[in-house]
Amino acid sequence: MDHAQDQTQDQTQDGARLAAQLQALEAALQSRAVRADSARLAALLADEFVEFGSSGKLWTRAATLADLPAEDFCPRSISDFQARLLAEDVALVTYRSQRHASGALPASASLRSSLWKWRDGRWQMIFHQGTPIPG
Repeated sequence: MDHAQDQTQDQTQDGARLAAQLQALEAALQSRAVRADSARLAALLADEFVEFGSSGKLWTRAATLADLPAEDFCPRSISDFQARLLAEDVALVTYRSQRHASGALPASASLRSSLWKWRDGRWQMIFHQGTPIPG
């Protein structure tokens, strides 16, 4: 293999590691354990965090930390996950999220995107958006 092929292979491996790491963080944010734990949520959400929810509601970090631990939890799953570095310390992730039916809440699907920033030795989410998939 020549140097260019080595470099391409290294970038592919780095990209796969980044995607696996960020998918694990996204999955953690969808888990009951993290959603119910304000300290764990606070570590993952940057101070300037904002979300445009699939409900159409705007969520700030403060509102998320106040409301999420008390929510009626619905299990979720992730598919079609992709991650891309936009800068050395900023990554964009996109995926499809399925909320499974739970109690009175029906199943639903949405397209999701998040911006993650590498800060103080860890990734923190700075922006998230959910767009409902009709049907």
